[in-house]
Amino acid sequence: MPTDRTNGSLYTKIENNVAWVEFGHPASNSFVSELLARLASELDKISQNKEVSLIVLKSEGDRAFCAGASFDELVAISNMEEGKAFFAGFANVINAMRKCSQPVFGRVQGKTVGGGVGLTSACDYVYATEAASIKLSEVSIGIAPMVIAPAVERKIGKSGLAELSYAPTEWKNAYWAKEKGLYSKVFDSIASMDKELEFHVQKVATYNAESLAEMKRVLWEGTSHWDQLLTDRAEASGKLALSPNTKAALEKFKK
Repeated sequence: MPTDRTNGSLYTKIENNVAWVEFGHPASNSFVSELLARLASELDKISQNKEVSLIVLKSEGDRAFCAGASFDELVAISNMEEGKAFFAGFANVINAMRKCSQPVFGRVQGKTVGGGVGLTSACDYVYATEAASIKLSEVSIGIAPMVIAPAVERKIGKSGLAELSYAPTEWKNAYWAKEKGLYSKVFDSIASMDKELEFHVQKVATYNAESLAEMKRVLWEGTSHWDQLLTDRAEASGKLALSPNTKAALEKFKK
């Protein structure tokens, strides 16, 4: 059953050298700041675990994968310090995924928005269902997907990022995402996805962990500056969140 905890839930199960990390929140698996901090810390911890060769990131339930950042927290931002801290949540998780010793596989069972697209982009290999449409809605509420943009661009290119960003109310289907390189495989049901995912990760987890780690480093070459880059983007995003136009747009969404 999906969690009913307002601060969300986070569970890790380690079996056969695979760490299954599951997050959840009653608001379509969105992320409050506390949950983002817990996820970043958990990934850092797993990265040091020599018994883990592979990480699978998944969310609770059979509907939305992730609705992005907490809308309530976004609306409540009242100063630059709060704004920067809010947007730094996804920055820290993306950087934790980037720096993990192990490859991160994503399991995307349903729609994902905003920061959820950023998390999916930071995965090294992604399984998805036909229901896993994506959208970057930020521009429609007066902000911009600046923090997650480097991860999204790395996967689908500048043209794909632009297509998502400048059509913020338009859903792109799972096959669009696969064609662009965000998803590795798309399945017609959760059951068929999970069956193939289980088989794949168990097989990969038997490979030399050192070779998996070295391949991960190769895939993420050229991103060592992201610690500072994403922090700067979080600050710029916080500034946008305080603008009168954004506040007015957010008030409309609240109603």
